[in-house]
Amino acid sequence: MSDTASGAQVSGLTEAAHEPGFRQSVELMFNRAVSVMDLSPGLVEKIRVCNSTYTVRFGVRLRGQIHTFTGYRSVHSEHMEPVKGGIRYALAVDQDEVEALAALMTLKCALVEVPFGGSKGGLCIDPRAWEPHELEQITRRFAYELIKRDLINPAQNVPAPDMGTGEREMAWIADQYARMNTSDINARACVTGKPLEAGGIHGRVEATGRGVQYALREFFRHPRDVGLAHLEGGLSGKRVVVQGLGNVGSHAARFLALEDDVRIVGVAERDGGLWDENGLDIEQVTAWLRQTGGVTGCPVGTYVEDAAALLEAECDILIPAALEGVIHRDNAPRVRAPLIIEAANGPITAAADALLRERGVVIIPDLYANAGGVTVSYFEWVKNLSHIRFGRMQRRAEEARNHLLVNELERLSADKGLGWTLAPDFKTRFLRGADELELVRSGLDDTMRDAYQTMREIWHARAEVPDLRMAAYVTAISRVARSYQTKGL
Repeated sequence: MSDTASGAQVSGLTEAAHEPGFRQSVELMFNRAVSVMDLSPGLVEKIRVCNSTYTVRFGVRLRGQIHTFTGYRSVHSEHMEPVKGGIRYALAVDQDEVEALAALMTLKCALVEVPFGGSKGGLCIDPRAWEPHELEQITRRFAYELIKRDLINPAQNVPAPDMGTGEREMAWIADQYARMNTSDINARACVTGKPLEAGGIHGRVEATGRGVQYALREFFRHPRDVGLAHLEGGLSGKRVVVQGLGNVGSHAARFLALEDDVRIVGVAERDGGLWDENGLDIEQVTAWLRQTGGVTGCPVGTYVEDAAALLEAECDILIPAALEGVIHRDNAPRVRAPLIIEAANGPITAAADALLRERGVVIIPDLYANAGGVTVSYFEWVKNLSHIRFGRMQRRAEEARNHLLVNELERLSADKGLGWTLAPDFKTRFLRGADELELVRSGLDDTMRDAYQTMREIWHARAEVPDLRMAAYVTAISRVARSYQTKGL
């Protein structure tokens, strides 16, 4: 990242003058925020820089020969420990990308008040090119290289899934750690995003998509903010385009369609897109995707060959939920959605961000919008350290207290001859104590509400902070700065 002085010179025109890469976009957004903050240059530099990046090259014998793979684990900030961040498998993985993602993780955790520093990992590999048993060998060797250097450790560095990885890979990593640390009672806490059978938590797979839903719900609770996006009313009935139906996009689309009555009018995938003005049946679309790996030939909606064109389609809300940089200087002027929520990391370049802001488009930033994953990862980590399932101690006690209340109300009604009874569905819902999934969703909802309210307070109170992204960065950087200051820096 550039120094603070150069950051103070960043303007919308400067940002839009060239097409920055992902890391440079993060740098520009960081500099834009610190330019309005009263921080010493030394402290800004400490927050800005990536503490360390470990590059590993290891060989695995596969298919009769040795294949060499390159992986990374970057630690951006240790103002809080352990540090947290996913591991992605993709051919585009490189040091710049991993360090930029680690920086975002630092700020994301600070924004939603999850007590982790920021980290990120990546392996330069196409996971689809290998059979599951081969991928397990590769994953275990990569994990071995990181574990022996404490770059995977429950108290120091806790990975999670990212693009190209999931529960399966996290289970392999957790097992590899346990094999190498046989006496560590907290071994399961070395990684999050695990299957339930390996110490995972209910609601983790859906967490990032669910967080996007909760973020939109909170945005639409504030009429002033909705008006700034040139929209009106609530979330119900809004026309939505989703780019990328991976884990995040598919869950967000399904929850919004089924629970908030939005119309998913368009979806974009790597092999094309689908469009239906009346709303796509997202369950059928995702089932087709799981079956075929693409949307070509899907019996739902109208097939659109140029998936990128759907980013420019007329809609109320655009949800880019795939790769970074999909909205850039060239296509930003043609994006017609008045509200964009970044479900992916860095889907809008700094140049595009400046152009969209000039046009009055409201952007709910990635720093906030896709924080659901790390929030529920935090819950899983706490569960692993406490060695008890959430709700196990209090669920039946809650039910017993609720039964006492309902029984007393019904007794009073009978004694006083009031003649009223509680509706059966109310009794069923009220009497049942919260299970782990309900508690996880409640905690995530509370986290997303609080973080948004903090951002919007800065957004509306400070003239030099004209948008939500800048408000998110200012909030997060301030918290990291205070953490370092308490350490005597």
